[in-house]
Amino acid sequence: MASSPTSTAPHDRKLDPAASPAARWRTRREQESYSSKLLDALRLVRAASGRPSPASSREVRHAADRALAVAARGRSRWSRAILASRARACALRRLAFPALLAEASDYIAALEMQVRAMAALAQALQSVAPAPPPPSSSS
Repeated sequence: MASSPTSTAPHDRKLDPAASPAARWRTRREQESYSSKLLDALRLVRAASGRPSPASSREVRHAADRALAVAARGRSRWSRAILASRARACALRRLAFPALLAEASDYIAALEMQVRAMAALAQALQSVAPAPPPPSSSS
């Protein structure tokens, strides 16, 4: 059976970045969903710490990773591993190389989205933060 020139071979569709699972992390909707989950997670960290000082970087990182895994909705091994509080590498053992590459590219795209969301959050917080007092002049 001959294929028409307009048909796409199955292997060509896999190479289309828009068709990859990692492409969903680049959508505005996914970015907004993750940003909302991240803010909720950070509020919980702050409330749970019960202290006026900022939460530790480990607590913030853990909250951000869990929010990312929740945003992934358990559709990937790495997100299920994070939600189950296991090391990420354990979930990828005994995985075929193509599947491992797909997981890695999805995780990298998710981390890129996480960086964009955190940068936007930092910029928003910086714009509403009170200006530091001018340096005192010593004469």
